[in-house]
Amino acid sequence: MGKKILKSYDYSLIIAIILLCIFGLVMIYSSSIAWTVQKYHYPSDYFYQKQKTWLLLFTVVFVVAAIVPYKIMKFTQVMVVIVLTSLLLLLGLFWFGDVTNGARSWYLIGSFKFQPSEFVKLAVIIYLAAVYAKKQSYINHFNKGVMPPIIFLFIICFLIILQPDYGTASIIGFIACMVIFCSGMSFKTIGKLLLIALIVLVPLVFAAKGYIFSEKRLARFQVLENPFAEEYVQKAGYHLANSYIAIGSGGVNGLGLGKSIQKLGYLPEAHTDFIMAVIAEELGIWGVGFVILLLAYIVLRGIYIGLQCKDPFGSLLAIGISSMIGIQSFINLAGVSGVIPLTGVPLPFISYGGSSLLMLAAASGILVNVSMFVKYEKKYKPEQAVTDKKPVTKDGKVFYI
Repeated sequence: MGKKILKSYDYSLIIAIILLCIFGLVMIYSSSIAWTVQKYHYPSDYFYQKQKTWLLLFTVVFVVAAIVPYKIMKFTQVMVVIVLTSLLLLLGLFWFGDVTNGARSWYLIGSFKFQPSEFVKLAVIIYLAAVYAKKQSYINHFNKGVMPPIIFLFIICFLIILQPDYGTASIIGFIACMVIFCSGMSFKTIGKLLLIALIVLVPLVFAAKGYIFSEKRLARFQVLENPFAEEYVQKAGYHLANSYIAIGSGGVNGLGLGKSIQKLGYLPEAHTDFIMAVIAEELGIWGVGFVILLLAYIVLRGIYIGLQCKDPFGSLLAIGISSMIGIQSFINLAGVSGVIPLTGVPLPFISYGGSSLLMLAAASGILVNVSMFVKYEKKYKPEQAVTDKKPVTKDGKVFYI
């Protein structure tokens, strides 16, 4: 039994995750050396050593998530814990949260900073996957099948917007859309849901337009046209202008590992949101291509796992986690290259950050776990891949829950 389970793990997926983490550790060391000494007056390897610690914790969380059967997460008791914990963590920020970059998004415990919204992303995926998997037989029943999870999602996004953190709220919204779209709802139901969303959101956005579209936020859009313009280059366009310089300086082959110029104080926090700019400058198109190909493999592999999984809960989990990694990767890469405004979203598995890394450890571990069950049931228990689930007939269609 144990050998069969070990043979069923998706080792190509595990190797891709390991390679990204190791590569990210190397680039964090390279990109943070000067900034660590100049701004924080810490030893040059400070962030490198901290990321090593986070990677050790990453390994523990990843292994646990990959071993413990994912199916226990759809139990009602687990769902109650996930929902209550998410709400309490977000509500607690308004009393105990630490303000960073104008947003009350962090808990500060000594020298340890914890961003609960990172874990709420995964909590939303698990919750939506579990609820819609259970509602397969009546998923198009609007009041009973569709709306209850949407209300929870609205509350979560609203609490995050109040911090304010529009970037994270948008990411959670996009991830939820992917899960809902793949949940089995009819296009008619999805269309009705979109119409209600517009009716609710448009008046809210209009009422708060002065707060949402502040001068600072609008400047992020304006600098996209030309961050080197005199009125932007030392203000709103400073980060993007230096990112362009880093990417352009790298060319095809790069300047060489450790030889970035922009990381020497010109590109702020190069080890977090702008780490891809340093990769482009030092390793050129080869380093950028290496990261993008591995991220793309993880995302596409996850979607394939979701399509192969016969269990609706496992399928939605895999699609939701893959979407999260893909959406965050796109937002980071598009922001660094000036395709969309900067949002402060880290690059998965590469950027420095404990909260993001531990969330990814749990998410990727769950994805590997789902993959293992799919391969195991397909190879060793093909007759149970469907028959171990309860068949429910609705409108002439058979659903397995």
